[in-house]
Amino acid sequence: MSNVRVKAGKVVFGNDLPVSYIAGPCALESEKLLRQVGGALKATFSKLGPGFVLKSSYDKANRTSVSSYRGPGLEKGLEILQRVGYELGVPVLTDVHSPEQAALAARYVDIIQVPAFLCRQTDLLLACGETGKPVNIKKGQFLSPWDIVNAIKKIESTGNRQILVTERGTTFGYANLVVDMRGLEIMRGFGYPVIYDATHSVQLPGGLGHATAGERKYAEPLARAAAAVGVAGIFFETHPNPDKALSDGPNSVALKDAARFIRTTQRIDDFIKGKKS
Repeated sequence: MSNVRVKAGKVVFGNDLPVSYIAGPCALESEKLLRQVGGALKATFSKLGPGFVLKSSYDKANRTSVSSYRGPGLEKGLEILQRVGYELGVPVLTDVHSPEQAALAARYVDIIQVPAFLCRQTDLLLACGETGKPVNIKKGQFLSPWDIVNAIKKIESTGNRQILVTERGTTFGYANLVVDMRGLEIMRGFGYPVIYDATHSVQLPGGLGHATAGERKYAEPLARAAAAVGVAGIFFETHPNPDKALSDGPNSVALKDAARFIRTTQRIDDFIKGKKS
């Protein structure tokens, strides 16, 4: 299969193209925070040059505890995402959790994401495919890299070829994930742009008992490794104060460190893909 290129706004993802990025806060805590993070990222990416898609979740439906913060909800959250993306002039990504959410989300955002835990849900995948929007499939923590082809085929059956596939670690057991870098190469063989999710890969699911823990110190080293393998995009979550974040703070990159994270991985990508600096 030839290398498919997926376009969202002015950002183009391709395994043979310079790396682009998907970044933003995990949960949509507030419009103010999203604008702060998005504005800072936009300034950094404008300076450094790579493509940038802003991400955040209007509802974190898979939190460890019933009392954990989830987000502002479907319609309010989508309105905020659209408004901030328009103001910043950047494409936006968010995840959906049920088939009926897909068509509505497609009216507001540029990329629809299928959460890792839901990547085998046929009705959800078909609904996302039928929107005609680019769809980012997170590979489930329970799947081998070659199994993701079945999720790809479900979306292809709708006629939609605007597909991204994302590696985010594999369950190792007892609140730990591992990343098999061979998976990036295996999934690239299916012809679609491969994204590496640096921050969810360093989660410790349920590691705090009532919430997910994480080891953010490993996010950048693993992202460097993925860039050295060669990927179409790198996904990372970031927050001005990760220790105060309402979701996934332990594995989020501090916003003050985002420029270094981007610059380092971009340089590796330039070297691997033969770009002269």
